[in-house]
Amino acid sequence: MKICLIKTSSMGDVIHTLPALTDALQAIPNLQIDWVVEEGFAEIPQWHSAVNQVIPIALRRWRKSPFSANTRKEWKTYRTLLEKERYDAVIDAQGLLKSAFFATRLTQGIKYSYDRHSIREPIASFFYDKKYAISYQQHAVERIRQLFALSLNYALPTSQGDYGIAQHFVSTATSPLMEPYVIFFHSTTREDKHWAEQEWRNLIEKMTALSLQIRLPWGNEKEKARAVRLAQGHPNVVVLPRLSLTELAQQIADSQAVVSVDTGLAHLTAALDKQNITLYGATDPKLIGCYGKNQHYLSANSMNNISADQVFECLNLLIDGN
Repeated sequence: MKICLIKTSSMGDVIHTLPALTDALQAIPNLQIDWVVEEGFAEIPQWHSAVNQVIPIALRRWRKSPFSANTRKEWKTYRTLLEKERYDAVIDAQGLLKSAFFATRLTQGIKYSYDRHSIREPIASFFYDKKYAISYQQHAVERIRQLFALSLNYALPTSQGDYGIAQHFVSTATSPLMEPYVIFFHSTTREDKHWAEQEWRNLIEKMTALSLQIRLPWGNEKEKARAVRLAQGHPNVVVLPRLSLTELAQQIADSQAVVSVDTGLAHLTAALDKQNITLYGATDPKLIGCYGKNQHYLSANSMNNISADQVFECLNLLIDGN
């Protein structure tokens, strides 16, 4: 059975789709999935064994120069790739007008998604052949698992969802000479999700008692500057070079634990089953929090109300338990 999956962005949303693929592969052993995803996240589907082909879409980049020769050429290539196959099912797990118009409508096959009451942009439901009522009052992972089970007609497993990618990143931290480390994901897109730099510095100070290296990733120059500021004066803190998602996933797999603000990389940590403390002061983790094994939340009504003492106490317990 061959299906086309439409889930283009963001990083957390793409990662939340992986457990549904694991369910479907267990129910349909010959399953092959082509996945339409934003080019910046195209590495992620490749880690799952159910994925046959990744079809990158570049709407974020194309809309900056929609009429350029290069955009027209890339769009033609994308359409050709998407239209050449007839699928047994097309599942739009994004549920937006842009995913329906720029991806789902171009595919050949019966199109499945949420009904107009279960979708963020109801107009998108006009592009689907079969539509399902799936409650918003549950985690995003479970909503997508239900959509797949209904679309492909198999019983939804009652067990917790399995991302199915941890085995792709078998730990390489086998040398006794390798210094154990933790990762701090200190950056995110929304300003109100950030944790104060002073609290990060307080946590770094407290970490000296644990004899662990601290690694700080970054994705742009602003994040790099923050990482450099946090590392200043602390020989146990390493600012990592800019990494691909695959390289960063390997760093996570080899770590002792992770501390993160609410960001897509926190969800990547969850997908790899790593010990993870995620700080929630601007968002509610109930529906979109880190889902899976070894996930721990520290929640408050503001990021300013989460202290380094709280994080250190929780992190110390996790590391002692490893």
